[in-house]
Amino acid sequence: MFTGLVETTGRVRSFERLGKQARLSLAIPFATELTMGESVAVNGCCLTVAAMDPEGACFDLLTQTLAVTSLGDLEEGSTVNLERALRAGDRFGGHFVQGHVDATGAVIALEAKGQDHIFDVSLPPEIERLCIDKGSLCVDGISLTIAELSSGRARFWITPHTFTATHLPALKTGARVNLEADLLAKHVAKLMDGFSAARGA
Repeated sequence: MFTGLVETTGRVRSFERLGKQARLSLAIPFATELTMGESVAVNGCCLTVAAMDPEGACFDLLTQTLAVTSLGDLEEGSTVNLERALRAGDRFGGHFVQGHVDATGAVIALEAKGQDHIFDVSLPPEIERLCIDKGSLCVDGISLTIAELSSGRARFWITPHTFTATHLPALKTGARVNLEADLLAKHVAKLMDGFSAARGA
């Protein structure tokens, strides 16, 4: 479980395709604190540490991971958002994030507005139905509040801290981003779908 409060950023050292799978090697500031098998959210996707060295770690990307997320778009030098799993007793901010990416969207706009930034992201229908105005959405591992919700897109206002503490300065228009809808919204939608089916609606 994660919070969507990005701990730091890392850099892709290599991305090796292994058939339908891949191995991702990252330079990580907290590499010496990691343990084998530990979970790390990389751009919002929960990955397991498969190998370590003093400067970074490697992660194995499964076929399903590459199919559902944007991690396959990474290349040497790419910047990624990193967050270690929430520990019991930690102060909790952001919102509950599982690190299970539901779908990808695309960056529509990322523009400076005074000291802040406007960040627009496209939403596929299966994600849009789970979003509400002022609700939470995890975008590439960042817990964000939806400021405006319109057909097929969400707008976020990014504070100076969030902008500088994440990979956002490196994002380009059109880039794919990982989306994880609010956990509560997904449970409610599932229950309501079952209720409607039972009533024959």
